[in-house]
Amino acid sequence: MPLPPLSCPVFPQLCGAAHSHPVDVSDMSTRDEPFSDRFDVSGVTADGAAWLASAGTYPRSTLSLWEEHPAAPVVLPCGTAFDVVSVPAIFGRRMLDRLWDEGPGSGPVATLRGRMLLFAAPGTAQRLPFLLRWEEFGRTAEIPPLLCHGTGDAVTVPAPLSAAKSGLTSRWLVAPDTRHPWLPGPEILVWAAVRAARAAVRISIFPPADQDAKVYDVSRRR
Repeated sequence: MPLPPLSCPVFPQLCGAAHSHPVDVSDMSTRDEPFSDRFDVSGVTADGAAWLASAGTYPRSTLSLWEEHPAAPVVLPCGTAFDVVSVPAIFGRRMLDRLWDEGPGSGPVATLRGRMLLFAAPGTAQRLPFLLRWEEFGRTAEIPPLLCHGTGDAVTVPAPLSAAKSGLTSRWLVAPDTRHPWLPGPEILVWAAVRAARAAVRISIFPPADQDAKVYDVSRRR
């Protein structure tokens, strides 16, 4: 049975968030994060929260929890609504740059304990390791280990409303804002990883001149 639409009286904390509206991380206490000077955070909308909750066995219970505690992270299973690829933070930043600067954009993206979580299409976790091993026979030894979470796995999902000064180690970089978000597949993520590995060599020699916050135009998503 599909979930009913969330109205502002039912979920006021999320309905008040603007659709894909970026919040400048310079106003947030994220100096301990290595990418906080370049990334902006988009707020989770009511539709985005409904999509996240749909991954669990009891989506209504998850939504009820967030209605009462919108700053509470939850653990959700992978493999149905999404898979998740966990990447070292710095390398993940380079992948995200490639996806948005040269590619189709990304799906939702979060950070957790020094790693970046790229939400991907279901089935990505099964196929991506094979594609990466194939690439390793070529010229991409610089790609660090990517942890793939699919069917049978679960991940901690940041709260819809992350308290900036709460000291939480998880937060959204590109938050879900629709019930049917576009999610990259394994081929796109391999493409981004290869280009990020090449960029790592260039960055080590020529540091980027622009260190200002970077905003990703979510309207460019395919």
